[in-house]
Amino acid sequence: MKIQFSMFLIMALLFLAGCRAEKSTCPLVETTENYLTIPPEFLPTPAATSSTPIIMKIRGRNVTVDEIVEGPLCNGTWIGTIYVTCNVQVYPWVDKPLFLKDCNLSIAPDTVVYVAFHNDTAYYKGCSCHTGELEEQ
Repeated sequence: MKIQFSMFLIMALLFLAGCRAEKSTCPLVETTENYLTIPPEFLPTPAATSSTPIIMKIRGRNVTVDEIVEGPLCNGTWIGTIYVTCNVQVYPWVDKPLFLKDCNLSIAPDTVVYVAFHNDTAYYKGCSCHTGELEEQ
């Protein structure tokens, strides 16, 4: 009986040790500098970055990134592997995070987008939850 209780206690402690909250990659935003106020049609389309891939440490491993996105996040074309930093500016939203709804952002098929605000999570199916292309069901 003591052995079973000890095994149960060890298993419970291991399980609880794995349930700690992940530390956020980005600091908490408390200012309005991360919000755009210029209409999308007046935002410049960012120039393509150099063709030299950049090696970054993402989630503890080296990842080759084709483009690093900073500043206004609205217009542009993303191809390959993209890293969206904490230093982006998006349009404010009230109810749903549709800050890309009126933007002209094109994401090529098979593009992988790592997002710092989402703890460097990789996204493989674009940004439809921020554009409103796919309504929640």
